[in-house]
Amino acid sequence: MNNRERILRAVRHERVDRIPTDMWATPEVQEALMNALGITEGKDSSSPHIGLCGGPLSRGVAGIIALWDKLGVDGIFSIAPPYIGPEIPRLEKGRRNEWGFEYRTVNYGTGTYEEQVAYPLGNATSLADLDDHVWPDPDWYDYSKLPEIIDCCGARAVCVGYHAVFTYHNYLRGLEVSLMDPVMDPEFTQKLLEKLGSFFLKYHRRCFEAARGRIEFTQVTDDWGSQTGLITSPGIFREFYKPWMQQGIDLAKEYGVEVFHHDDGDCRPLLPELSEMGVRVLNPIQWRCGDWDLRDLKARYGSSFCFHSGVDNQQTLPRGTPDDVRSEVRMLVNTLASDGTGFILGPCHNLQPVTPVENILALYDEAKRICR
Repeated sequence: MNNRERILRAVRHERVDRIPTDMWATPEVQEALMNALGITEGKDSSSPHIGLCGGPLSRGVAGIIALWDKLGVDGIFSIAPPYIGPEIPRLEKGRRNEWGFEYRTVNYGTGTYEEQVAYPLGNATSLADLDDHVWPDPDWYDYSKLPEIIDCCGARAVCVGYHAVFTYHNYLRGLEVSLMDPVMDPEFTQKLLEKLGSFFLKYHRRCFEAARGRIEFTQVTDDWGSQTGLITSPGIFREFYKPWMQQGIDLAKEYGVEVFHHDDGDCRPLLPELSEMGVRVLNPIQWRCGDWDLRDLKARYGSSFCFHSGVDNQQTLPRGTPDDVRSEVRMLVNTLASDGTGFILGPCHNLQPVTPVENILALYDEAKRICR
């Protein structure tokens, strides 16, 4: 059973030879692990169209494959078609992408992150403003390169696409404004979401066509959960965002692509609907956000979802001991994989630079020890 097969069998709730694993980590953590393990592959290369589902690679794809092989990580690569659209103006500080989102690198002392600093529709007030805005065009991407990019990923599962209308609404308007939009100006909001949703459907269809039969997953996703509940009301979700999410899920099913849904925090009020909509992989199980009963979660949704990740990176990974990490790995396997499948083990988001390397090594070593 190779890495791709193991992941897919868990998603389909079939028996596996061992619980599959995945890794999301910041580039700094990737480098720290490679340095600790003496991995030199990929130092002089880059993989701009291949990343982890949680962010970019720190070096060429050969480096992360060597790291995964060393740790016993099955892994899922996230890939994208190259951008070939109009030239994007360079900024004196930071960078801008084709959506007009501007980013700057901020060093917090414990880690360096790209933060969004400009929202291209933050000051828009009318439907005319939406029409005048320069929206990305699906023609701006070279989909023909996807099979070649997939070839670089070896026997690993790949995820293509990021259908996320709520998240991109946030990126276009800023979080506070985007949360007010559905209440303050429903007509404006519906038109903005139509612009977003139409682009995502066209873009993803062309991705799925170009790499038909070679894509395991696509993200139809959004961050609805906060530390203690939903970030907005279920009614807002249902009226404005759910219809576009459903179209994205239906499109993936049309091409036989499994739907991966990332939702930080306590998103439990939406789980019945996400299950009915056709989400197959639920990421992450951030069980410290709210009062989760993992045995009940498995009993209720174990036949609907494959649970992806759950090792806590708010307390256990950064502040615990290796023994704490090992204990949590065993607890998660005993609950979320109590039937021997339906779970992919990993950290509940990107491993952060504040996490000791020995805790990360303990996570994956305990996964292998359980298998033995």
